[in-house]
Amino acid sequence: MEPVNGGSVQIQNENGSRKLPNFLQSVNMKYVKLGYHYLITHLFKLCLVPLMAVLITEISRLTPDDFHQIWLHLQYNLVAFILLSALAVFGTTVFIMTRPRSVYLVDYSCYLPQASLQVPYKKFMDHSALIDDFNASSLEFQRKILERSGLGEETYLPEGLHCVPPRTTMAAAREEAEQVMFGCLDKLFENTKINPRDVGVLVVNCSLFNPTPSLSAMIVNKYKLRGNVKSFNLGGMGCSAGVISIDLAKDMLQVHRNTYAVVVSTENITQNWYFGNKKAMLIPNCLFRVGGTAVLLSNKASDRRRSKYKMVHTVRTHKGADEKAFNCVYQEQDDNGKTGVSLSKDLMAIAGEALKANITTLGPLVLPISEQILFFVTLVWKKLFNAKLKPYIPDFKLAFDHFCIHAGGRAVIDELEKNLQLSQTHVEASRMTLHRFGNTSSSSIWYELAYIEAKGRMKKGNRVWQIAFGSGFKCNSAVWVALHNVKPSVSSPWEHSIDRYPVKLDF
Repeated sequence: MEPVNGGSVQIQNENGSRKLPNFLQSVNMKYVKLGYHYLITHLFKLCLVPLMAVLITEISRLTPDDFHQIWLHLQYNLVAFILLSALAVFGTTVFIMTRPRSVYLVDYSCYLPQASLQVPYKKFMDHSALIDDFNASSLEFQRKILERSGLGEETYLPEGLHCVPPRTTMAAAREEAEQVMFGCLDKLFENTKINPRDVGVLVVNCSLFNPTPSLSAMIVNKYKLRGNVKSFNLGGMGCSAGVISIDLAKDMLQVHRNTYAVVVSTENITQNWYFGNKKAMLIPNCLFRVGGTAVLLSNKASDRRRSKYKMVHTVRTHKGADEKAFNCVYQEQDDNGKTGVSLSKDLMAIAGEALKANITTLGPLVLPISEQILFFVTLVWKKLFNAKLKPYIPDFKLAFDHFCIHAGGRAVIDELEKNLQLSQTHVEASRMTLHRFGNTSSSSIWYELAYIEAKGRMKKGNRVWQIAFGSGFKCNSAVWVALHNVKPSVSSPWEHSIDRYPVKLDF
């Protein structure tokens, strides 16, 4: 064996020679970074080791006479000792009474429509062609959007839109709302064995359908909830309203002791289908599909053992003060008086700005101190020495084990995968949810969580980041930690299809 110029080693054998790399020159920087993160994360513990060693050494040197002197000293200062003890007990009591109550996610249920409501590409286009409102250019545009959307052949549309001509009456819209909301809630109450009258807080969010009486009142009437239930009906808040509802329920559970909160997230399509030819308003037709979820939250300590997750953080970011952000998702009428939701060409750029603002707040709450130091040092260096230096993008994979990115469309998932430097596995749940169920608005992040559970990937201690975007413009995040190895709920929406996923997507 002999050194070879260039820093490698040459090994002679009977078949010739073979070079091995110089391992000192080929150390992968990712391992250096992992070592750095480990050192910084455990720095405080490492510093405590010598302190504890000194303390143990000093205690081991104490003699029985030294312990006797300490006892006598306490006796001579009994009043001060009692006062200090009482102060410690009082402070501990105040801390326990005023600290935020833990909020647990007992279980949740996602709506699975009946197979007859599935809408393959061909059926979608055939029905669209039968509607006189769409011209040839609009039909071709919808076909191209469908092919590039990331949606599969098994997504669902409400019963009224399967009719020719479509049945978009108020009665049909109510039927859709009842089927979705009651379908979710029936499963939730059955799985959790909760009496509906034990629910103290009810939050319902649906952006585009707000009848009178409200959707929350429909639920109160159906399940005969008690008269003093705190009910809320959120409208017009877009696809991120699910996290807003969770945040509102969390705040209510801080005020009302020993109770349950139910959050229902859905969207209603029947009366919000666009029958015009403005291309910016045709995109929602191709992406949005039927879906909904019901979530049961509890602040009861006794529910911890049977709950799936504990809430860690909710962070809400609103960019509505900016005119472009406010107008990028806008419900309006076109020149022919047809109502629809228009999506701006600036949508992805605005979503990126909202995401940056959101993670700026979320980062310090969840990122390890090692990542925060790197971010801060890079920021200072950029300000003082090199204005062209790229900002350091924190590695959120160190903070979270699973990502539930709102399945708003293929472009949304692509951008977050790129900007957060995620792997295909991290965005798998979002892509497969979009493929199987389409954009189900505020409920999509729950279908994604159900996918992760159905794959058996949710282990005790895993952290989940749910992130959603919505009109306004808003970016909202919810962080959960798994309390045990989580199994899929009974009647999971993936129960009969999980073995077929993930599927290969051809873009």
